[in-house]
Amino acid sequence: MSSNSRLRTLGDKIAGPGHPVYVTGEIGINHNGDLENAFKLIDVAAEAGCDAVKFQKRTPEICTPRDQWDIERDTPWGRMTYIDYRHRVEFGEDEYRAISEHCEKRGIDWFASPWDTEAVAFLEKFDVPAHKVASASLTDDELLRALRATGRTIILSTGMSTPKQIRHAVEVLGSDNILLCHATSTYPAKAEELNLRVINTLQAEYPNVPIGYSGHETGLQTTLAAVALGAAFVERHITLDRAMWGSDQAASVEPQGLQRLVRDIRIIEESLGDGVKKVYESELGPMKKLRRVAGVIAESESADREPAAV
Repeated sequence: MSSNSRLRTLGDKIAGPGHPVYVTGEIGINHNGDLENAFKLIDVAAEAGCDAVKFQKRTPEICTPRDQWDIERDTPWGRMTYIDYRHRVEFGEDEYRAISEHCEKRGIDWFASPWDTEAVAFLEKFDVPAHKVASASLTDDELLRALRATGRTIILSTGMSTPKQIRHAVEVLGSDNILLCHATSTYPAKAEELNLRVINTLQAEYPNVPIGYSGHETGLQTTLAAVALGAAFVERHITLDRAMWGSDQAASVEPQGLQRLVRDIRIIEESLGDGVKKVYESELGPMKKLRRVAGVIAESESADREPAAV
């Protein structure tokens, strides 16, 4: 299988073997409906060196079950019905225009997870580099077909899904323009339930598809392990402060942690190399100083020598 078949275009960048890990800061709804919070989170991601930030886009009347609309709940803006809360944390076209302009100014891409077909049509008003399918939407064939019709790269998260469900979603989307993300949809996820070797399982089952990782754990080391296992795309929720109000905040990475995460991802991907064992020029000095017995002649040396006379 050619590595070129496992490359995906994300704006002006490429995700897949031989290319830098595409790092996305998942803002989701951690902005709490506040555009200034969204701008601050974009700034945090840009300063850390992320390639993109991601939001979530819902049409509240479609995505909220009718029997939940009138249930009241406490929010930072007082007690309100759940449908009013869903509207309160959704951005409209004006806000996304402002987000798009701010991202362009900061040199970072943005895209979103649409949760319904109307949200797909909404996002298509913008030149986003990709669309994301949230794990909760993996079984929504209508949504998957609408996303496939856009012709854009589709990033599919596979949390809370069986292998059979994943295979069906890949059939609906087609494998030519997708990127699969291993995920465990618990917030926060326990280390013993991350099962990072599924990255390798997905690589074997879908050899023509780049495999990424969408993490919801606390801490950074397990996400770095996903990169070492070959994740071509990494997504982590980001927040200004994990103590902020909202269900995703506790499983999110704060600004300093995000800087360390991106820094360490870049170091790891540089250190992985090409898998071909060789003697580096920097080793020749230590070799001369420390090796007492030369051993067998190096392949490059033996190839240059004349064959022995018979």
